[in-house]
Amino acid sequence: MSIEVVDFGSFGLGKPEPSAIEMDRLSAEILRAFSDIGFVYLKNTGIEDQKATEVMHICKKFFTLPSDIKQQYARSVVDTENIDHGWIAAEVESLNPARPGDLKEAFNVTTLTSLVKWPSVNHKPEFRECVESFFKICELLTVRILKVIALGLGLEGDFFINKHKKIDSNQNQTTLRSLYYPSIHKPSVKSQQIRCGEHSDYGTFTLLFQDECGGLEVMHKSGQFVAAPRIPNTVLLNIGDMLQRWTSDRLISTVHRVLLPQSDDKMCQSRQSLAFFVHPDDNVMVTCCDGSEKYPPINPLQYLKEHFDATYKM
Repeated sequence: MSIEVVDFGSFGLGKPEPSAIEMDRLSAEILRAFSDIGFVYLKNTGIEDQKATEVMHICKKFFTLPSDIKQQYARSVVDTENIDHGWIAAEVESLNPARPGDLKEAFNVTTLTSLVKWPSVNHKPEFRECVESFFKICELLTVRILKVIALGLGLEGDFFINKHKKIDSNQNQTTLRSLYYPSIHKPSVKSQQIRCGEHSDYGTFTLLFQDECGGLEVMHKSGQFVAAPRIPNTVLLNIGDMLQRWTSDRLISTVHRVLLPQSDDKMCQSRQSLAFFVHPDDNVMVTCCDGSEKYPPINPLQYLKEHFDATYKM
C-alpha cells in the first residue's frame, strides 16, 4: 500500500488551462487516486522544493528564539476577528485529545492584512515577506486544484472556487501553518505522547510540504497506517472534512499522525513541515452536492471553532 503520485504538469502554475480532454483526464486521475486513501502526491505543480525550504529556514530562525519573545506573537484566545493567527507553543495543542499535548510548535498565518502581529526575526522583515509570498503561491495552486476536483465530481468548474473567494482575509480561515517539531528528550516524553496526534483535517483540503525527517503516517481504508514520506518536488494533497461532507463520502477525509522517531539519532533531530489548510469562506453553508442530505448543512467557521475548543489545552 502506498500513496499515488499524479503529474499535475499540464495545469501547473504558469501554464495555461489545458484542453477539456486533458482536464477531464487529470480530474479523473486525481479522483481515482483519492478513492483509495484520501491522499495523493502531485508533481510538477510549479512550486519547487527550494521555495518551501526557504520558508522553513526563515521560520526555524523564529522557532529557535527564546519563548518569551515568541510569546509576543502568540495565538490569541480573545481575538474574534483572527481566531487562529499566531504562535502556538509545544504541548498546547492536542490533535488527538485522548493523548497528551503534541510535541510540536506552530506559527499560523490566517490573514495577510496588517491587522495582525508579525515576527521580526533579527529586526528584519524577511519573515513576513517570505511567508506571505509562499501563502500567495499556495493560494494560486489551490484555485487550480478546486477546479480540477469540481470537474472530477461532474460539477461546474467554478463550483468550489466560488465558495473560497475570501482566502487571505479574516472572512476565510484558510491557514498556512509552519510546523516545528523540536528534538526530543526521551525521559521527558509522557505516556502515549507523540509529535502529532491522530486527526483528520477540518477544511476542504490541505497542501503539505515536508522536510526529509519523516514520521507522517496516513490511515488506509483497511485500517492500517501507511508511511507518507517526503518525495522531492511534490506536494502532498489530502481531503478535509468539509470536502467529505460536500461529496457525501465519495472523497474521504483521512486520519493521519506524526509519530516519534524510532532511532536515538533521529530523536536528536528537529522536524519541519508547511501545511496550507484550505477552508471555505466563513459565510458558506456546506451541503451535500448530490442532494442526498447524508450530512446536514454546516457552517465551516462554526465547525472549526468547535474543534478548536477540543484541541487547545489553554
